Amino acid sequence: MSEPSAMAPEAPSTTGSAARTYDMTSLLAHRRWVRREWPFAHVLASNVFVPEFYAELDAQFHAVEDTVFQRNMKGYDASGTELSLHCDGPLGVFASRGWHDMIADIWGLDATGDVAGSLHHHDPGGKSGWPHNDLAPGWFASPPADRDSVRLSNSPDVDYFRGPRREGVEARETVRAVAILFYLGNPEWQPGDGGETAFFASCSGAAAGPSAAIPPINNSMVMFECTPFSWHSFVTNRKPRNSLVMWLHRTKEEAVTRWGDDRIVYW
Repeated sequence: MSEPSAMAPEAPSTTGSAARTYDMTSLLAHRRWVRREWPFAHVLASNVFVPEFYAELDAQFHAVEDTVFQRNMKGYDASGTELSLHCDGPLGVFASRGWHDMIADIWGLDATGDVAGSLHHHDPGGKSGWPHNDLAPGWFASPPADRDSVRLSNSPDVDYFRGPRREGVEARETVRAVAILFYLGNPEWQPGDGGETAFFASCSGAAAGPSAAIPPINNSMVMFECTPFSWHSFVTNRKPRNSLVMWLHRTKEEAVTRWGDDRIVYW
């Protein structure tokens, strides 16, 4: 998926979890999610939320899309807005501790409680993205979130890509650990419509085409661990393509121990 980064801040926002409390047991339609190992480990889920809650998500997405989406993602042929600005409605489920911990548990991840996320819209004919692996750093305010909340990016004090915005501000450098792409607000998808998330066995072999392609079907989701091998990109689309993209994070120390500092893709 050509979602290389969270968006640049649009305005100061409140960090922390959404005000609404979410019961995953009642909101999830099922937990029959599928794990696949090729071309790298990823989890696919269809009909993620019960129909009533998905309808709420869809309605809020379209209300947001009609008012605040901006084309301000450098080098990225899409418009969007930060998730942190829209957590007062059903979209806040993606900024809840329950959602964060559920995803972390699936991947056996000791996540930091830090979340970056944004809503994306591609007009028809959007340019295909370039293969990338999302193993990139992200800066968050200190201290880390407590066990009952998450800390969102787009802080007025800390730039997600560069760290403190001014002297005297404490910040932590983390590394993206799990990428989640949830599709919503799309017209009915048919083969040939494009807009898929393409997965590749290697960056050098991407020219031969994707090893797997995930279509943007509403209320479905794909997620994967960010590693040096999680090569993916966005495929050009014939119809509008909408999604929510988000990342959980691990400590930089863990990422460096696991893969080495030279494997982290710095901005």
